[in-house]
Amino acid sequence: MIKLIYGTKGTGKTKKLIDGANANVQNAKGLSVFITDTKRYMYDLNRNIRFVDVKDWNVTGEDALCGFVKGIAAGNSDYEFIYIDGIARIAGKELKDMAGIFFMLDKMAADNSMTVTITCSADKEELPDFIKKYA
Repeated sequence: MIKLIYGTKGTGKTKKLIDGANANVQNAKGLSVFITDTKRYMYDLNRNIRFVDVKDWNVTGEDALCGFVKGIAAGNSDYEFIYIDGIARIAGKELKDMAGIFFMLDKMAADNSMTVTITCSADKEELPDFIKKYA
């Protein structure tokens, strides 16, 4: 399942994502990972949530992000929650051009009983149709 947190810049999307991750980890049966492109929020997360800054791994572009997320999931089948903060920023693309990664994440989540929560900087009206179903 994919969950989407959307809104314009400065509306608290990352805080909602962090708060949700910290709340979920209390009752999670599996592992959690938080993927972002900054170390700014590292200490805001519960220590049981794996924190990954993609810059440490030179992940740039949509293909690299897809492979990176798949690698994390394949490396340990116990992941229950994946959080991605600023997917368009990490992928270096506009949301309208990201149907492929959303399809991949949706399939991966369904096939592996995961919940993937993503932040997107856009108003609901600006979301592409393929993303609106997750909002």
